[in-house]
Amino acid sequence: MPLADVTDWMDEFGRPGAVWYAKRLAANDTLATNAHQAGPYIPKEFLFEIFPILERPDVENPDVWFNVYVDSHPDHQFVRAVWYNNKLRGGTRNETRLTNFGGASSALLDPDSTGALAVFAFMSSGDEAGRECHVWVCGGDGTEADLFEERLGPVEPKQPVVWKPGDPAPATDLFSAPSGPASCWLDADEIPAAWLEKFPTGLEIILKTIERRQLSGSSADVRLLKRRDCEFEIFRSVEQATWLPLIQQGFNTIDGFLGMASSILQSRKARSGRSLEYHAVEIFREDGLLEGSQFSHGPMIESGKRPDFLFPAVSAYENPDYPAEHLRMLAAKTTCKDRWRQILNEASRVPNKHLLTLQEGVSVNQFNEMTEAGVSLVVPAGLHKSYPEPIRPHLMTLEEFIGDVRLLPTANG
Repeated sequence: MPLADVTDWMDEFGRPGAVWYAKRLAANDTLATNAHQAGPYIPKEFLFEIFPILERPDVENPDVWFNVYVDSHPDHQFVRAVWYNNKLRGGTRNETRLTNFGGASSALLDPDSTGALAVFAFMSSGDEAGRECHVWVCGGDGTEADLFEERLGPVEPKQPVVWKPGDPAPATDLFSAPSGPASCWLDADEIPAAWLEKFPTGLEIILKTIERRQLSGSSADVRLLKRRDCEFEIFRSVEQATWLPLIQQGFNTIDGFLGMASSILQSRKARSGRSLEYHAVEIFREDGLLEGSQFSHGPMIESGKRPDFLFPAVSAYENPDYPAEHLRMLAAKTTCKDRWRQILNEASRVPNKHLLTLQEGVSVNQFNEMTEAGVSLVVPAGLHKSYPEPIRPHLMTLEEFIGDVRLLPTANG
């Protein structure tokens, strides 16, 4: 559809009375893994707010039906929101989902939509049974997703965003602040004073994360996933301590409101933009890879290109006598559905590229397309089950990738 339709949709449903829920579609949301529970997972806390009638623990699998319009394609279905609650009766399930989208013909269940940004706009007018939802499933080259993230901030795997038009910024905390010994949430007296004067950089937050989650003896894959969760908690705690008191003071002008909303979104983008890359740097160092001789981070190479990582180092890449088959390039992208093609021309001497991602699955079709283009996925072991079974044997863990590059001869070796 014409791009103008995206902006029209955002204007039409970005008004008071709507509630947006934005998420990256996982393989378990679509039909990519042939899961019997196919249909977008949405947290109970959110759906209970939209449909209070669902919160009936005395009823087995309470549900409500409502109209959903997938305007991006377009499509209309009478959809079921259901709380699968048999865990309260000795079963195993306790989750809420949207179902009855009509199978793979729906853009929300199409396996090729795995990894796509989907934005649900729930309209609050009318009673619960009469409510409707309008959905946009982003496609194409990522331009549509970029437009939404300009308004919502980054939407990453397992980190959905909720926005009520009129609020200063979208909410990234669907649940209450974490607590207990396993939490990385910083209380006010634990936040460095300098951070309250000037919001910390993404790298500063990651270094604080490593202090809290050293995880000595754990694999690279475990460290990466646990630290990412920890980093997000630290960021949220600092964001709340920094911005919430100012928001609670209210606004005297529209410009003041818009200025604060913009500042919040910019800090979220700054944290998200290179987070995965910075985590990888620290893990490479911890695992004994020497920067400058066994890996280079963000080196400038031909035509002004800057790949995220080169192995064994940029000196090997620039040495015409160094065998190309021993060179490795790694890109770090939290999501890869719309962005994997960006890495194809980043290092011309490396025909086969590696891509580190946290995306929860890709379709078989898209994986085959990546493979034919010479892209190999590096995915933390804990996420492999979110990929279709035929793909899993071909995924490389971060631990395996480090083992591979550790054995590469150096440029002088």
